[in-house]
Amino acid sequence: MTHISKLAAAFAPHEELAAVLLPHAFAADDGSHDAAHLIRVWKNAVRIHAEEGGDARSLAAAVLLHDCVSVEKNSPLRARASRLAAEKATGILQELGWDTEDTAAVAHAILTHSFSANIAPETLEARILQDADRLDAIGMVGAARCFYIAGRMGSGLYDPLDPLAEARELDDKAFAIDHFETKLFRLADGFKTEAGRRLATEREQRLRDVLSMMLDEI
Repeated sequence: MTHISKLAAAFAPHEELAAVLLPHAFAADDGSHDAAHLIRVWKNAVRIHAEEGGDARSLAAAVLLHDCVSVEKNSPLRARASRLAAEKATGILQELGWDTEDTAAVAHAILTHSFSANIAPETLEARILQDADRLDAIGMVGAARCFYIAGRMGSGLYDPLDPLAEARELDDKAFAIDHFETKLFRLADGFKTEAGRRLATEREQRLRDVLSMMLDEI
């Protein structure tokens, strides 16, 4: 069994689709948007889909391809990342023979999942993808990804003189924990499904606990 086949098994019952799409799905050098991230987002999506419904095949394709164009967090193209991914996904699915309506549904979900794009999701599948992806940005994993990306960007963990930015402007490009306030704590209020909102409440508290424990140690 190949590595791709083993990864594809995590996307049951859409293993065959996953095996075809995974080679297009992520950049090999970004540990915050890798196969592990896709699997976690799929697990989140499955939990939400079980309560909310929606088209599972389109949702699986959207999860698999939502990060198929890699744009670094500090790139001027960051706000266009989801649009670029949606365009690439459209071409991939058209080559696989998907019809226009289903392809457009997947592209819309990918386009609107991004916080940076700031485009409202209009379908159930798009709302589920957005919630599933944002769940991976909060909680314990969200904290780990935040610190990983900060290291990747060359940022410090915190301002040693003013960790909570009480007398300075927040700057998440310079300090990792500033990103908790500038973005991560803002995500929990924007979840679009009831199941997603419930899960977000639990994970946001974990994220706040991580910050609290870190502050206690510095």
